[in-house]
Amino acid sequence: MVNAGVSGDLKQDLAAKARELGFVAFGVAPAADDPLRARRLEEWLGAGMHGAMEWMAARADVRKGPQSMWPEARSVIALGMSYAPEIDPLAPGEAKISVYAQGRDYHDTVKKALKALARWLVERVPGTELKVFVDTAPVMEKPLGEAAGIGWQGKHTNLVSREHGSWLFLGAIYTTLELEPDEPHADRCGSCMACQQACPTDAFPRPYQLDARRCISYLTIEHAGPIPEEFREAIGTRIYGCDDCLAVCPWNRFADAAQRHRAFLPREDLVAPRLAQLLALDDAAFRQKFSGSPIKRIGRNRFVRNCLIAAGNSGDQALHSQVSALLADPDPVVAEAARWAQARLTTSP
Repeated sequence: MVNAGVSGDLKQDLAAKARELGFVAFGVAPAADDPLRARRLEEWLGAGMHGAMEWMAARADVRKGPQSMWPEARSVIALGMSYAPEIDPLAPGEAKISVYAQGRDYHDTVKKALKALARWLVERVPGTELKVFVDTAPVMEKPLGEAAGIGWQGKHTNLVSREHGSWLFLGAIYTTLELEPDEPHADRCGSCMACQQACPTDAFPRPYQLDARRCISYLTIEHAGPIPEEFREAIGTRIYGCDDCLAVCPWNRFADAAQRHRAFLPREDLVAPRLAQLLALDDAAFRQKFSGSPIKRIGRNRFVRNCLIAAGNSGDQALHSQVSALLADPDPVVAEAARWAQARLTTSP
C-alpha cells in the first residue's frame, strides 16, 4: 500500500490531470462503508420504491459502500463532467428528450476519461490497484460525490454543485491508495422546495426521497410494460426522461454551458424532435438513428410507446395517420399505447 505521506502532491497532480481530461469536479472520500447510507438504501428498497429495477435489490449488499464491494479499497476518487445546457430544459416543445440524452452516450465518454486517469495514476504510482465505475455497477455515486465534497445530494436526490448546478455526469475510481480525503459537502438546499413542487407526477413522498414508480424518467426509460394510465397525461410530451426537478434548482444559475464537455453537445434533431418522424421508426431505423446515444438501450418498442403517449397528449390532429398505423403493431404494448393515443386525439378539441 502506498504511503499516505506522498498523497499531498500526488492529489494535486491528480486533480490537474482530471481537469485536463475534461472533468470539472474532483474530490476524494474515504472508502469505508457508511452505515447511514446503507440503512437509507435498505429502507428505500424495503418500501419497493425501486419499482422494477430489480438489479438495485439484487446487489444491495455491495451497494452499502466501497469496501462492501472491494475490501481492499482505501480511497474513492469522485469526478464529474458537466453537461450544462445552453437552452432552458423547461421550454415547451413538440417532444422533449432529457438534456443528458441529447448528445453522445455519457457512459462511453466518462469511462474513457476515467481509464485514462487510472492509467496515469498507475504510471505515477506503480503497484496501485484500482477500479473505475460509471453508472454500470452497484456504486452509489451521488452519496460518494457528497462525501468527497464535489456537491450534495439535494432534495430531488441528485447531486447538486455550487459551481455546476444539477448538470454533472458522475464517475468514481476506487483505489488502494490512501489519499487525503476532502471534507464532505454541506447541504445547501435550505428551505427551498422548488424541485418537490415541480414534479409533474408527485414522485417525492418527502424531500430527499424519490419513489421511482412515479418518476417520469423511470416510466419512460426503465419501465418496460404499459405506462400506468394515472401518469400518462402528466407525462405530457416527454419521450425520454424528465428534467423538471433538476431544471428548477436555483443553483443552476451558476452552471456555465461553456464548461460542458464537447461530447455532450446536443444533436439538433434531439433538441427539437418531430413526433411524426419518430412514430415511423422501425427497429432498424431506430438503431441507426440512435447509434451512440443512450436512448438506444431502451429499444424501439419502448421508445415508440413513449412517443405515442406524447402524441396523445399533443392534441396534434396531424398525427392521426402515424398513430393509426401503429394500432396493429406486433408489440402489444405499442398497440395499446396507439389505441390510447388515438382515443385522446379523437376527443381533442
